Amino acid sequence: MSSTQEAWNEGEGSKPRHAGWKELYLKEDWWAVWLGLGLMVLAILFFQGGGSGVLKALAINPGGLKWASFDQLTGHFSQNASLYFYQFVFWLVLFGVTTRIMGVPSGQFIPSFIVLYVLSIVMFSIAGWVNAARFNLEAPLVALVLGLIIANVFPLPKWMDSAFRVEYYIKLGIVLLGATFPITLVLTAGPVAIAQATLISLATCLVIYFLGTRAFGLDRRLCAVLGVGGAVCGVSASMAIAASVNAKKEHLYTSVTLVVAWALVMILVLPFISRGMGLSAGVAGAWIGTSEFADAAGFAAATTYGHMVGNEDAAIKAFTLMKVIGRDVWIGIWSIVWAGIATIVWEKRETGRTPDAREIWWRFPKFVIGFFAASLLMTAFAGAFSTAEFNSAVRPNLILPLVSLRTWTFIFCFLSIGLTTRFRELHAVGWKSFWAFTIGVGVNVVLGYILSVLVFGGYWSKI
Repeated sequence: MSSTQEAWNEGEGSKPRHAGWKELYLKEDWWAVWLGLGLMVLAILFFQGGGSGVLKALAINPGGLKWASFDQLTGHFSQNASLYFYQFVFWLVLFGVTTRIMGVPSGQFIPSFIVLYVLSIVMFSIAGWVNAARFNLEAPLVALVLGLIIANVFPLPKWMDSAFRVEYYIKLGIVLLGATFPITLVLTAGPVAIAQATLISLATCLVIYFLGTRAFGLDRRLCAVLGVGGAVCGVSASMAIAASVNAKKEHLYTSVTLVVAWALVMILVLPFISRGMGLSAGVAGAWIGTSEFADAAGFAAATTYGHMVGNEDAAIKAFTLMKVIGRDVWIGIWSIVWAGIATIVWEKRETGRTPDAREIWWRFPKFVIGFFAASLLMTAFAGAFSTAEFNSAVRPNLILPLVSLRTWTFIFCFLSIGLTTRFRELHAVGWKSFWAFTIGVGVNVVLGYILSVLVFGGYWSKI
């Protein structure tokens, strides 16, 4: 919630300022692109120069240890203590320098990140227990729940939020995901994801908007923010549309509260419902991508289900196609559409503001560009190797270390979701807003199931 407030200028109806070229080094979106592509290029150079061991050392984690006794676990850390120290310094410098450039005080970030890193080690250790899968102790889910408990039982100081940067970690993780995501998969399954996302986005947004305005008599600006928040990308979409329609801050906070509440419910519910239905990893990933409101929450749910059925890769890829490629691009489209409606139809002569086509670019999630660039680069690089060479050398020495680095960013993200979700700070929501949004949730889930399982199930099951 605090990051949302910081992004919103003082005064009702104000809109976030565009920083122009400064966004290239002041926005998390762009830093996720620079860091993700930079890490990928560095990994390729290490691989080409025979230094894959350095990359593997930086990517170490106890998640795959399968320890049965604490002696095994402590032995692992004792043996690899220096590697974990170097890894900690690596992440600290990477995130510490970039967040400092973005204006985060180092004196707050460093101690907070130490806590985040230590907790992440604990999450990986729990997931590395030999019986973890038996008790559904998946690292993302445990990280989220533990984070929620800590944040709501123990009074963490607000300054610690400086290192709990949910969107930064997940955006970097998505760019790194592109490095393990063949562009051929995007080209073949992407059109299905875009078609499905279009149906979902239109249906959910219009249902919430017309229910809110006509059935519940809510402010049309509030309904626009709620509609797109439920149809596209949660908090980011809510902020974009609130700016586009000149909404009040209360409208934004109402939407963010509902998004956070339902996103948490979906993380805990969708993986277990999917398992009860016996869905394949790809199909469940697509359904989660259709039904979740936030990239971070959806990744948590998709990763959890992937661990449950032993196919994390398929669940994450289907989710990414559906949510990141399919739904997230609608942020820019809805922004310009609602800006035009608000200016031309609602405001008329009350304001001199006119729709600006550049809003599509300002609202477009830039980390998606990094995802595609990483996918193209790795596809081109790996294409020079035979299948045998890829499986024996490229995959273990280049791809898997990048997957481990991506997993680290995801765990940072899941912990940060829990550690920054303080229930006592959530905005009070009226029952009319609640029901308008909740009915939209139902549309998302039911229509998402129909499209992901019944209509396009054949596509998603092959991911």
